[in-house]
Amino acid sequence: MIRQFGDTFVLDTENTTYCMKKLVTGQMEHLYYGKKLYIDREEDVLSLVEKHEFAPGNTNIYDSDHPQYSLEDMRLEMSSYGKGDIREPFIETVHDDGAMTDDFIFESAVIEDGRQKLSVMPCAYDDEKTVNELTIILTDKNYGLKLELHYCVFEGRDVITRYSKLINESESDVRLKRLMSMQLDFEDSGYVFTTFNGGWAREMNRHDTLIYAGKHVNSSYTGSSSSRANPFVMLSHEDTSEDHGDCYGFNLVYSGNHYEACEVSSFNKTRYVSGINPQSFEFLIQKGEAFETPEAVMTYSPYGFNGMSRIMHEFVRECIVRGKWKHKVRPVLLNSWEAAYFDINESRLLKLAKAGKDVGVELFVMDDGWFGTRNDDKQSLGDWYVNKKKLPQGISGLCKKINDMGLDFGIWVEPEMVNVNSNLYKEHPEWVIEIPGKPHTEGRNQRILDFANPQVVEYMTNVMSDVFSSAAISYVKWDMNRIFSDYYSKYLPKERQGECAHRYILGLYSMMETLTQKYPDILFEGCAAGGNRFDLGILSYFPQIWASDDTDALYRVNGMTGYSYGYPMSVVSAHVSACPNHQTLRTTPLATRFNVAAFGVCGYECNLCDMSKNDLLEIKEQISIYKNWREVLMYGTFYRGRCGNVHEWTCVSKDRKRAVGMIMQELVQPNIQFEQFFPKGLEKQAKYKFFNRDLRYNIKGFGDLVNTASPIHIKQDSVLHNVISKFVTMPGECEEYTSSGSVLMAGVKLKQGFAATGYNDNTRYYQDFGSRIYFMEMI
Repeated sequence: MIRQFGDTFVLDTENTTYCMKKLVTGQMEHLYYGKKLYIDREEDVLSLVEKHEFAPGNTNIYDSDHPQYSLEDMRLEMSSYGKGDIREPFIETVHDDGAMTDDFIFESAVIEDGRQKLSVMPCAYDDEKTVNELTIILTDKNYGLKLELHYCVFEGRDVITRYSKLINESESDVRLKRLMSMQLDFEDSGYVFTTFNGGWAREMNRHDTLIYAGKHVNSSYTGSSSSRANPFVMLSHEDTSEDHGDCYGFNLVYSGNHYEACEVSSFNKTRYVSGINPQSFEFLIQKGEAFETPEAVMTYSPYGFNGMSRIMHEFVRECIVRGKWKHKVRPVLLNSWEAAYFDINESRLLKLAKAGKDVGVELFVMDDGWFGTRNDDKQSLGDWYVNKKKLPQGISGLCKKINDMGLDFGIWVEPEMVNVNSNLYKEHPEWVIEIPGKPHTEGRNQRILDFANPQVVEYMTNVMSDVFSSAAISYVKWDMNRIFSDYYSKYLPKERQGECAHRYILGLYSMMETLTQKYPDILFEGCAAGGNRFDLGILSYFPQIWASDDTDALYRVNGMTGYSYGYPMSVVSAHVSACPNHQTLRTTPLATRFNVAAFGVCGYECNLCDMSKNDLLEIKEQISIYKNWREVLMYGTFYRGRCGNVHEWTCVSKDRKRAVGMIMQELVQPNIQFEQFFPKGLEKQAKYKFFNRDLRYNIKGFGDLVNTASPIHIKQDSVLHNVISKFVTMPGECEEYTSSGSVLMAGVKLKQGFAATGYNDNTRYYQDFGSRIYFMEMI
């Protein structure tokens, strides 16, 4: 709900309030964002208004008529340089006379039912038609510019989104150097700024920075939202925990270079801004033209990080993800990459698919290597015609044989890239991003097609349409395996090269929108060298994203925990792969690899043809369990528990009748027998059955200890040892309790862990990287 009381604007969601008021100087003063307030007249907000009689020393006053106001010491809805505020600006321009001062003051406001769509970018939507939008219109009468601040209130979602629009109503061009999507000023400091950083194969590591002074920036300059710094961030108090304390969550519906800055002023006020990264950005806005920013998403919860995450998860599921797959459970897939890499052919793929079918896989995916002369990553990217030596009957022939097995068929593409050693590059060298006549800094032996050029976008859209129409393709993995360098579009004139990165993203969105609308039944999965482009922009077109090229379970439990702060697990693609792991060479139990992957969109990426009979039986059981519980795991409410050496997750169905929990330890602690699991989100008074899987363990995991029970001596790794291990297994513990949700959430005391003093079927075999998955069903 949006209400206006004179010069005051109050934005209410179900549990939060956002409030602002026009200053006598014309700027918009930010008053409050947090727990819901009950306001029904302008006088109610007077206690929230800062009181100023004299401007602080060594500051500049806005104008001589109001000597009490220095904009440097005010909480503002937007700010600019030149009129006294020296903090992070919302907007930076260069006018035709070379001046860089902007002076935007209130002109009018419009409150509308429903929301406006962004003209060239994706934005959040509302099928229930309950969103209201406030537009604050500001003008800079010195230069004839108009700035619109848009606020969309998703009342039942406890989310407010923001974006801005600059309109040039002057007679001259203006150069835009920066325009943020949102600005939020707090009256105090000492906030913890939480960012999620990393790199390839180690995405989404949580970092907390306590800010009492100075500026901390989280940004991307990779041309993508980046594995280095995800656009989702949090602000919280130092004592905020998973379930208690104030937490603000922010994200950006954008897939390119982004910027989040948190700055504390000399007056201990904290400013947060978010939007397109101003680094190397410049956009020429000619007379009568406008520039629109991406949409920023913000929420607040007094119930800690889990409380904020639950809001964000529901918002992403219901207001970002769209299309046929929005609420549909995803198939269990088998991807060919780690089984074969580039060395694929029809017979090998069919053999792998048959092995997948036998264990319960529903979708077979042919990864890289099927087109042109693509035998390695140095050639043929861009040549999207079938390699008939590998696939004699083409994609359609392979697809039919896969379908005849009872499996759906999927394919890998990388439509944004090209190898220099390709027909496409030879025919159109002007279609790539590179500086003419200058050496190019290469990435993964490929270059980036210039999607700032509409002709390139149209061409590649048509090529991908031909590929997707060539067979009964039900899944597409859309990859993008390098970051930008040497930003330069040969399509743009030299004076507009600062527009290259943003125009690329606009071209990408145009192509994605066309293809997803043309092929609404295809399940598209985004990928960018793993999680290099995991953001709300991509999720506006693709309902899931490959979270990381690192399939190691120990990394994944940490990486998926990082993603879970801002993204629901229903958009996080996760695979069970072989060990030693291909990225870390670490060996983790097959059960743990499944237990972690099951909480995302679960699939497999290993050579089932080479697996042992026991491992195949284990995978068959895993897939059966996952199919039984995947609706809970994908669309239930996700809760984080402990995180550190011990990790805990719980996912609870919306009706709270079913729940799945997981506990994993990183390293064994010697002589520690005790452990407990703390489920969350259960109905307190309802009765639940709590139980785990019946597992058995290979005796080789006990090493030489088998000789303490064996009547004959067994040499480690001997023929006898290997033979016995095929027939003799050790029992795992069974946990089964019936109790109320409140009792279970107080902590389920688990069976004693092995601590070198004995082992039987009531002892928990819980080695390094060990885990358990627990099930809870309401009685």
